[in-house]
Amino acid sequence: MRLVHYHLPGQGARVGLLAGEQVCDLTASGLPCFSTWSALLRASTTESIQALVREVDPADLPAYAYAGLDRAPSAESPYLLAPVDRQEVWAAGVTYAWSREARVREAVAKDVYVRVYEAERPELFFKSLPQKVVGPNDWVGLRGDSGWNVPEPELALVLNPGMQIVGYTVGNDVSSRDIEGENPLYLPQAKVYRHSCALGPAVLLAAEGVSAGDLVVRLTIWRDGQAAFQGETSTAKIHRSLEELAEYLGRYDDYPHGAVLLTGTGIVPGDEFTLSGGDEVSIEIEGIGTLNNPVRQM
Repeated sequence: MRLVHYHLPGQGARVGLLAGEQVCDLTASGLPCFSTWSALLRASTTESIQALVREVDPADLPAYAYAGLDRAPSAESPYLLAPVDRQEVWAAGVTYAWSREARVREAVAKDVYVRVYEAERPELFFKSLPQKVVGPNDWVGLRGDSGWNVPEPELALVLNPGMQIVGYTVGNDVSSRDIEGENPLYLPQAKVYRHSCALGPAVLLAAEGVSAGDLVVRLTIWRDGQAAFQGETSTAKIHRSLEELAEYLGRYDDYPHGAVLLTGTGIVPGDEFTLSGGDEVSIEIEGIGTLNNPVRQM
């Protein structure tokens, strides 16, 4: 079962059920749990989202073609939103061996990445406020003070206020490798800025029989109509369990509206590659969907 967060002109953000090629408007049911994305995550602490969805009959709800929502944001047209409204976005780093090796190559202080990969405690860092996150088909940005920028395709955990994993989505943690490589303490500047985080297009709900532990992740970067870079990995290569990452994020902190946690990247373009304005980044995770974002120089 997959959900989407989308915008309707004159009505604002809505929660929808993706059924085939149609999106059923759960918000139109009038049930409080579907009034906002945050309300749904809060409600999921006492009842599963699947059970909440079963309380409504999709046949009684307005429906929209998914293809009609999968467009660039526009005030006059409906479009997909990132699956956040009041949630902080956090990220785990150096969770794949390939990511560790790439960080070692770019860094001045090389041993710090080897140590965190092997440590008991994972690297966790703040990535974005919800208002700075972009959804499908919106642009991601390249810092003007960086000359080496890459997308980082990642499985993202959708967490409710109890830090339970209620779903999975696709994430792009856009990063300036030269800034972080100069000094690890520059990581916030390399990763935290407007239009540096993209999420979507849908949320695959966590349920019995649904496993995110072995999903194929594919990255394609398009330039002038050609694939400038392609890569593939699997979430099976994540060094830690997803539950462990969520548990560490929730330690001694509160997330009253839930949170999103990016789980690290296993696809890193070669050292000679950098994003350019006009590129398009396409990230696909099987069972969830494909997140497409054009690239803009800031």
